[in-house]
Amino acid sequence: MEKFIDLISRRVSDAFAAAGLPADLGKVTVSNRPDLCEYQCNGAMPAAKQAHRPPLELAEAVAAQLRGEAMFARVEAVRPGFLNFTADPAYLRDYVARMAVEPAYGLEREASPKTVVVDYGGPNVAKPLHVGHLRSAIIGESVKRIGRYFGNKVIGDIHMGDWGLQMGLIIEELHERRPELPYFDLDFTGDYPAEAPFTISELEEIYPTASAKSKVDEDFARRAHDATYLLQTGVRGYKALWDHIMRISTEDLRKNYDKLDVHFDVWLGESDAQPYIPPMLERMKAQGIVTESEGALVVDVQQPTDTKEVPPCILVKSDGATLYATTDLATLVQRMEDFKPDKVLYLTDKRQALHFEQVFRTARKSGIVPETVELQHLGFGTMNGKDGKPFKTREGGVMRLERLIGEITDYVRQKITENQVVDQTAVEETARLIAMAALKYGDLSNQPTKDYVFDLERFAAFEGNTGPYILYTIVRIKSILNKYGAAVDAQAVLPPETKEAKDLMLVLTRFADGLQAAYQDNAPNAICAYIYELAGAANKFYHETRILAEPDQAKQAGYVALMDLTRRVLETSIDLLGFAAPERM
Repeated sequence: MEKFIDLISRRVSDAFAAAGLPADLGKVTVSNRPDLCEYQCNGAMPAAKQAHRPPLELAEAVAAQLRGEAMFARVEAVRPGFLNFTADPAYLRDYVARMAVEPAYGLEREASPKTVVVDYGGPNVAKPLHVGHLRSAIIGESVKRIGRYFGNKVIGDIHMGDWGLQMGLIIEELHERRPELPYFDLDFTGDYPAEAPFTISELEEIYPTASAKSKVDEDFARRAHDATYLLQTGVRGYKALWDHIMRISTEDLRKNYDKLDVHFDVWLGESDAQPYIPPMLERMKAQGIVTESEGALVVDVQQPTDTKEVPPCILVKSDGATLYATTDLATLVQRMEDFKPDKVLYLTDKRQALHFEQVFRTARKSGIVPETVELQHLGFGTMNGKDGKPFKTREGGVMRLERLIGEITDYVRQKITENQVVDQTAVEETARLIAMAALKYGDLSNQPTKDYVFDLERFAAFEGNTGPYILYTIVRIKSILNKYGAAVDAQAVLPPETKEAKDLMLVLTRFADGLQAAYQDNAPNAICAYIYELAGAANKFYHETRILAEPDQAKQAGYVALMDLTRRVLETSIDLLGFAAPERM
């Protein structure tokens, strides 16, 4: 189904051509002066420069070609050469009624669906999720859902940090505390315990303790390196401990990501890429792209067109250790073999931009990823406190994600309880849904690449550009539909008779525009901007229209059908953002 504005642009372009002017100047946009018209075209201005004729004369010639056109109620050429358009109510009604029954409300999905891998997790095992993990999870989940809505096969990969020195630190710290455990007896041949010798809480305390100790105790640091080596060379007891760490950590990660309604299709980590590293390095050496620099193995990725220096990509340090770049390249080898993607998208802090530039260039130079496969890094900004600095706890530490979710849920629960509009049995679920809307919309309504200030009171407000306001609009519409008490006829929409009805219909026609912008730019904020506008138009229509009190049954059915379509578009949109609406609030 062609977008409403594209239908108008195509017709106006034909009129430009019929008037002897370049058709590509007939592009139509939503009016920036809604008090004068609904759509506008400024193409007569550049046409006048080319033709050396007055722009108003050319605009009038185009307008003459559009007189009597069914899609327009009014076409005007105004000084100095603008074309103003007002949509015909009946034509608009027909478009909206068709939207109501079309799959995806008429959105044109990908003609040739792609396979896309989205890397949007990146947590380290044995460490709790904190606010630094929030944006990756929230933005990535929405980008994944939007990609799928357009018909693509999108694979979400958590890509855990589950290998390397952090594991050696944990194992060595545990060795100091519990040397009697069988895992440290290299001669042990029996079965290891099925239960881990630690809880998730103990594990989360062990890692920071070991990390701090390694910075002041050289002997401990050396032993941690040795433990890492023993793990990576397959020592049985150390591998059994690693299995315990992975099981307990993964269970905890799943629990916390579930609270965010964030779900990964693939739970792979750096450890899964390790088998690919040796053959990958050998292949690169055989290609002659690896050189030695101060004992390290590197790939030169500087290009003649670069305006600033791009450092070489280090694959192996002088001490023989591999780095994140090595693992990321090996992960690309794995992904190309397992998924054969058309695109791989990474979501991380924007400060990692150089790292991914080096990795991508190395992947191209080595042939790991062909030019036909798109590699993209979406670097996002930080979530800051009201002081403009990265968000912290009141005590000054990094806030655990679980605590942040708890605080915003407590805040919303208190507001719900004070208002006393929700049955006591539904308070917890309602608070959870509203809290998620506040948190996610508060984040996603910002451009991903920009920093933003986390403001609990503003994000959780039931008025203004917030998630709870969007939910309130949906709940209000649900209430109307429930009171209507009959089946909704989606085709019952009537031509708009009031400004509020027409404005709501016009905003509904822009659904595909909002989603297309979000899809093309990996920018969920475009959906947020759209549904805020839609919710505003819906509330104005609600306030100015007697919906359930309308005595004319045909009109009432038309109003209800319009409200139901609005609800469905809003609920579809918030699902793409990763949250849902309660029944009451």
